[in-house]
Amino acid sequence: MVQPLKAIDWTVTEFNENPKETDWHVATMNRSLSAAFYHLSTRYDELPLKFRIKYVLRVIQAIYYPILAIVGLTVNSVTIIILSQGKCGLSRWITHYLVAMSVADLLVIILDLMLRHIPIVFKKQFIFLKSVPLCNMHAVLLYTAIDCSVWFTVAFTFDRFVVLCRSKLKSQYCTERTAIAILVSMTVLSGLKNIFWYFMFTGLYRLHREPWFCDVPKGVRLSLVWGSIEFVHHILTPIVPFFIILLLNAFTGKHVLMNTKVRKRFWSHCKFGNVRDAEVENRRRSIFLLFLISANLILLWSPLLISTFWTRMNLLGFQIIVCALNFVLDSYFLPCLSFFVCRLLFHLMPEIP
Repeated sequence: MVQPLKAIDWTVTEFNENPKETDWHVATMNRSLSAAFYHLSTRYDELPLKFRIKYVLRVIQAIYYPILAIVGLTVNSVTIIILSQGKCGLSRWITHYLVAMSVADLLVIILDLMLRHIPIVFKKQFIFLKSVPLCNMHAVLLYTAIDCSVWFTVAFTFDRFVVLCRSKLKSQYCTERTAIAILVSMTVLSGLKNIFWYFMFTGLYRLHREPWFCDVPKGVRLSLVWGSIEFVHHILTPIVPFFIILLLNAFTGKHVLMNTKVRKRFWSHCKFGNVRDAEVENRRRSIFLLFLISANLILLWSPLLISTFWTRMNLLGFQIIVCALNFVLDSYFLPCLSFFVCRLLFHLMPEIP
């Protein structure tokens, strides 16, 4: 028997304003920002722990999301402008990768954070969106941008792997023409892959804190076919990229460490043994940043991915307890700031010959 959607929807219900009432059933909870301030200031001691956490997260989101939007827009815009001028001493094909990654990140900030999550937090100010029938088109563009952001990172990681570990292939693969062909192909494939969201969603926004931010017909929510398509989508992005990036980083790290040991033995026999090897230092920093990017990608995606899978399985009839994961989803964007900081550092990573 399928659990009703209302039982796991933390955003569409309202809280009983009678202070004498102590029934903390989910169906009486109001997720508006004003209600969060009200209950935290007047009824904090009466609230169960899970509702305290949810209200605190609501307040944090109201402060954190606008700041994150400003930082994300500024960092990516400045990065695009600087890299586009071609004065960073980077090869043209590397510049193409970095600019494409920054553009994709900028689109994710606009389409996901500014046009999806911020309206959910400030629902009263964006209530007009419920009458704008563009949500399914928004979903296609959003998930295309997300796919591009992730797979551009995979492409750049593979490029670094070739430069560091496959010197014979470098002259053939690491070219401007190859980089443009890969980026264009990934963009087109990402767009084609995400067309199904247009037919899965309706054009109406729901402004609810769920894996789906558009209105979804009941038949789609309970459809095994649509559920399978959605599972495949999340497997292709980001689970497959996770494994590819981790595998490439493991090979790259192993290769760099072996070369570093060889260079250390060489320098130890030289009369300038106390001199720091600049190339070794650059390689160490590059490996550190590669692993940092991988860790942040996993940290960023894991809460949303787990919540999406479990919610979908619950709707398809698998009776899994997802209430705890629903408010974990509230902190979905919390790792984003560290992600964009690491991405900025990644852009500043020195080019390794």
